[in-house]
Amino acid sequence: MTAERTDVVVIGAGVVGLAVARRLALAGRDVLVLETENAIGTGTSSRNSEVVHAGIYYPPASLKAALCVAGKQKLYAYCAERGVTARNVGKLLVATSEVQLPKLNAIKENAERSGVTDLRWMTADEVRVIEPEVFCVRALFSPSSGLVDSHAYMLALQGDLENAGGLIAFGAHVKSGRISAHGVAIEVGGDEPMELDCRLLINAAGLNACDVARRIEGLPSSAVPRQFYAKGNYFALSGVRSPFRHLIYPMPEQAGLGVHATIDLGGQTKFGPDVEWVETIDYSVDPSRGEQFYASIRNYWPGLPDGSLTPSYSGIRPKIVGPGVEAADFVISGPREHGVAGLVNLFGIESPGLTASMAIAERVADGSLADCLAA
Repeated sequence: MTAERTDVVVIGAGVVGLAVARRLALAGRDVLVLETENAIGTGTSSRNSEVVHAGIYYPPASLKAALCVAGKQKLYAYCAERGVTARNVGKLLVATSEVQLPKLNAIKENAERSGVTDLRWMTADEVRVIEPEVFCVRALFSPSSGLVDSHAYMLALQGDLENAGGLIAFGAHVKSGRISAHGVAIEVGGDEPMELDCRLLINAAGLNACDVARRIEGLPSSAVPRQFYAKGNYFALSGVRSPFRHLIYPMPEQAGLGVHATIDLGGQTKFGPDVEWVETIDYSVDPSRGEQFYASIRNYWPGLPDGSLTPSYSGIRPKIVGPGVEAADFVISGPREHGVAGLVNLFGIESPGLTASMAIAERVADGSLADCLAA
């Protein structure tokens, strides 16, 4: 098979892959996106809460913190420009016992060190004024948290990419790769198998990013972390009018942000995600998990009626650390990290990946890849 030389290939048409591809195409690069599925954003990008995060939880020196705070502003501005629905509905982070107050205070201090300065304290009485059904002893209000129509956002990114001359090949599975004189050569399966010799290869394959990286001959195995899957299940509120006008979040858990309440852009209230460690990708929702949801939700909404939760959907977080380990930061691994010219791997791009997507794209295109993109 004769390899066809090309400039930039991005693996994965999720929100991050599309944002990176768009950014490179607008910079004048010839960009081809390879997507295994037959549509954009079918994985983690379409199976989440669609929340625009403020950037309050992540360690101040982390990529998650920096890219979330920067990405939030870029996302809101881009959506306003493109007519994509994105609403600053605001979020209440609630402490439901006095024991939780030190943790809530630590979150505020952490947020301020990360550059989030708009959080404000609310008493239980103040919370009841805006959310009468919510129980708490104190809360933090985040006015810059919100919701975004993630699919419309991805369609806008796709439109920009294609208008700039970029292409997306669907049903294109990366079977293997190797270092070449030109950069990285990859074998692509599908209806029309081919070999592409890329000057620059961006691995934004999400849940499959670690597997894709392991197929690239010459990439040190030490440069590829182990992949873990943390499934998050969601339950919808049915038969009951939503009692909330804002996002309601309990204290975060080790592997996630707790079973929170969101109101999607269609007005449906949903709760989740929980954390279920799994070995394989399986999006079915076990109805029996609802019992845990009732218990968690009633900590901040005691009035949740019996029988009002219905299994809705699930998503899977692409973790690079396992159960019981503190959450890992985003990993943007380029030639300086692993020694392979023309290759960048994006590992562990979980939440707040949607919020941070445009900032991730800017960093990949303009920062860590300066050597790869030099003329």
